[in-house]
Parts: sequence; structure tokens; C-alpha cells
Amino acid sequence: MAIWDERYAGDRFVFGTEPNDFLAAQYTVFRPGSRILSLGEGEGRNAVFLARQGFSVTGVDASRIGLEKALKLAAEYGVQITVDVGNLADMPFDGPYDGVVSIFCHLPRETRQHIHRKAQSALTPGGLFLLELYRPEQLQYGTGGPPTVDMLVTLDDLVSDFEGMELLFGQHIDRDVHEGVLHTGRSAVVQAIFQKPL
Repeated sequence: MAIWDERYAGDRFVFGTEPNDFLAAQYTVFRPGSRILSLGEGEGRNAVFLARQGFSVTGVDASRIGLEKALKLAAEYGVQITVDVGNLADMPFDGPYDGVVSIFCHLPRETRQHIHRKAQSALTPGGLFLLELYRPEQLQYGTGGPPTVDMLVTLDDLVSDFEGMELLFGQHIDRDVHEGVLHTGRSAVVQAIFQKPL
């Protein structure tokens, strides 16, 4: 996608090279050695973090430039990740995966629901889906995320998206996000972990 290629061009990592705070705090929910799919991976900060913890990670994103930087970041840390460039709505998620991660991967409602269903189907029984997204209240902060309410979500939206999965953890919180130059400041987020039935 041209807009993201443009944002990721250059040497700077626009969301930084450190993992998302929620992922860094919760990654131990995944079994050691799990195969994990990371949606909207961008420049690789979350995939590389997971690979450094011993997981087998595939990062998917529409930006070739972003994923090229992800591979370079992985090499700097001496780990390997797999990347797949394409439109998330169209690409197959070749599972099975033990976990799926979605960090600030904001999409129009119908597209989001479609991708969440695909990702759920790609999970193994007992597999986990971990995500953090901005809520509609984020528009009042203006510290990151999309500018349209259609691409922002609530916990109720996610429970509907993942019907048939168990909500292990879910909350609405306002927190300080400092992840690169595009996510900086007080933010309204939803955090959740779902589990596919055994």
C-alpha cells in the first residue's frame, strides 16, 4: 500500500524498534516455541521481539518497504522471521498457527471482521489471539491511529468478531503510548486475549 511504503521509507523506524507494551507484558501466554502470525507487522518490532523469545513468527503487511526493514531488524538481532507482503483481506493465512498478534492493525469494520474470521480459522484448537487497538475515544486524544471512527473498536466489537472464542482478558484503558513518532501520548485503547476452543 503506497501510503505505508511512503511512511516506512528512510532509515527511521516510525513506530520504534521496541515491542508494543501490551505484547511485551503478555507474550508468555503463548506456549514456548509457538508458531505466531503477526498482522500488520510493518517494520518488524513485534515480530522480532517474539522471535527473540524463541517463537516462530510470520509477519504479514501490505508494505514491502516495511517488511524489508523488518528482515533487516531481525538480522541485527540475529533471529529469523518470515514475512509475507500483500493485502491482508486477500492473502491466505497458511496455518495452523498457535497464536495470532494484532497490534494497532486498524481496518474498516467489514474488512476487520473478515480478517479476524480468517485468522481465527488459521488458529490451532486452543490457540490464542492477542491484540491492542485504539478505541473511538482516541479521536479526542489525537496521539495516533486512524482519524475515522469506523476503524476504531470497542471490546464489544471484538467479542462480536471472535464469536465462539473465549475472552481470557479484555479491558478498556487510557494509557501513555510511546512507540515511535506516530504513537506518542495519552491514548484510549482496548486490549484483549481470546482463545479458540479445544
